[in-house]
Amino acid sequence: MPNKKVTTSTGHKAPVSGQYRPSGTRREITLTKGETAPPYAGEAKKFTLVDKTKHKR
Repeated sequence: MPNKKVTTSTGHKAPVSGQYRPSGTRREITLTKGETAPPYAGEAKKFTLVDKTKHKR
């Protein structure tokens, strides 16, 4: 099964917790599962998951 990129957009909820990169930038922001993605630099953006949160059990 191919890996599918996890993305969300401004105003939508994050599907998983982790570090997300706003499109067109090199920065990252942290979003938790269910948190609404904010505007970035005053604009609507698409966010791509770059590092999923790891949980120890």
